Amino acid sequence: MQLRRLLQCHSLGFILGCALFFTLSQNALFLYTAWSHITFDNIHSIIFAATMPVVIFCALNIIFSVLAIPFLRKPLIIFLLLGSTITNYFMFSYGTVIDGNSIQNLFEASWQEVIALLTPHIGLWLLLGIIPSLAVGWIQIHKTRPWWYMIGLHAANVMLSVVVILLVAALFYKDYVSLLRNNKSLVKMLTPTNFMTSTVKFAKYHYFSHNLPLVKIGEDAHLGPLISGQAKKTLLILVIGKNARAENFSLGGYPRETNPRLQQNNVVYFKNTRSCGTDSATSIPCMFSNMSRNNYNATLAAHQEGLMDILAHAGVNVLWRDNSGGCKGVCDRIPHIDMTKLQLPQYCDGDNCMDNVLLHKLGNYIDSLKSDSVIVLHQIGSYGPAYYRRSTAEFRQFLPTCDSNQIQGCTHAQLVNTYDNSLLYTDAMLGNTIALLQQYSGKFNTAMVYLADHGESLGENGIYLHGTPYLFAPSQQTHVPFLMWMSAGYQYNFGVDRQCLDNIAAQDSVSQDNLFHTMLGMLNVQTHEYQPQWDILQHCRKSDLILSAVL
Repeated sequence: MQLRRLLQCHSLGFILGCALFFTLSQNALFLYTAWSHITFDNIHSIIFAATMPVVIFCALNIIFSVLAIPFLRKPLIIFLLLGSTITNYFMFSYGTVIDGNSIQNLFEASWQEVIALLTPHIGLWLLLGIIPSLAVGWIQIHKTRPWWYMIGLHAANVMLSVVVILLVAALFYKDYVSLLRNNKSLVKMLTPTNFMTSTVKFAKYHYFSHNLPLVKIGEDAHLGPLISGQAKKTLLILVIGKNARAENFSLGGYPRETNPRLQQNNVVYFKNTRSCGTDSATSIPCMFSNMSRNNYNATLAAHQEGLMDILAHAGVNVLWRDNSGGCKGVCDRIPHIDMTKLQLPQYCDGDNCMDNVLLHKLGNYIDSLKSDSVIVLHQIGSYGPAYYRRSTAEFRQFLPTCDSNQIQGCTHAQLVNTYDNSLLYTDAMLGNTIALLQQYSGKFNTAMVYLADHGESLGENGIYLHGTPYLFAPSQQTHVPFLMWMSAGYQYNFGVDRQCLDNIAAQDSVSQDNLFHTMLGMLNVQTHEYQPQWDILQHCRKSDLILSAVL
């Protein structure tokens, strides 16, 4: 009976209680982070810091007063509690911030990727949302006053909150502007507005842009005289890596030997390569589009043809093999295979498949090819936090390891060891891909390109995983490995000056913006969409060979 009395209130008390709980509980990380950027050296700074929970409380009070109407307020508050709890789990645990791309990645993640994120910790953390949600469900909201009185009371409550916010703005406007301008990620830590606005952004993108008519590009594409005049057909394999950071590639100077097979194959490694985004939902559509990072439009990319479509227009045989939960729309109009659906026991353990599954019976497919071809292999790569599942026992050379997806409980050394082992496996898989292409060098001019979608944070500055907004993302998430291997036949027949290419790879800065045009150039696809200045190989092709092909 006493508990029942405690769980009784009128509607205004309910709203004020919810606003207070969200301020002190769900926004604790925001307050802690914001206060850490303030130098408490005078009374002004102390009062400024003290206004922050007041402003958050007033803002939430306004939001809840407007949205929490009868019959909807309890379900709404419970939804916000559970959503905020999950959001806080990822922010507290991995140092990530929540935006539209984060929500998109979550909704588009495969079961393999989702399971990798599920830990006992997230179950315990959910209790922080479930328990207050149960309390919200049990609370009895009494109607003790006439409806017109309650409307007036709520209106006065909202107006008072607006006045308080305006008063704080008048006194501390410059302080807030300076803090938020210098620490842009702070706004994305405000809960529940972060995941609410991000979910709305995702819904707008997913349910509206996908219904827009398809914009066709590169319909004029055709194979040029250089490739058409070859005695052999050309076979190019493009491997899209996942969560691989250049900082840990020995090809780029990392002291550990994480790329022994690639080193033996004398690949061209581009040391200074930047990604288009810090998550797959951004980087993959961007790198396959005709747009650069600076003018990339996700909505347009979602309903516009890209690289794979143009190759198909040109008459190139194309195939996409996937081991990473989908191609983010770029392979929707071409032949594609989800290799995880085959459930091959030699590569797969339940929902987790090792990347060598991408090579399964690929030789049989290549044997059937009669035309110039591009095969895309989309890896699971070094997808976290379950890095230990991205390598087999043979490649667990760096010890001790973090054999858990609860990476916060591992030391930094264990985490790096486990991540580096995943790169060793990737190195071996790429080595196997090159070996396969070498077997067909008599039949085809062969080449391989490897480019990771984005990098990964391993606890540097308290940040884990990826997805940090690009503007303030650490280099570990934007500096990605990019390399090429070309058979002697390809280099000779396409007039590639290897020394020139090595010099560019060592000295120049490149990015995922170059992939679209470089791939078209490597296949000698001629179209108005091709911009030679973005083709990395353009300056390293022997002009006399190209001229003779044209003539």
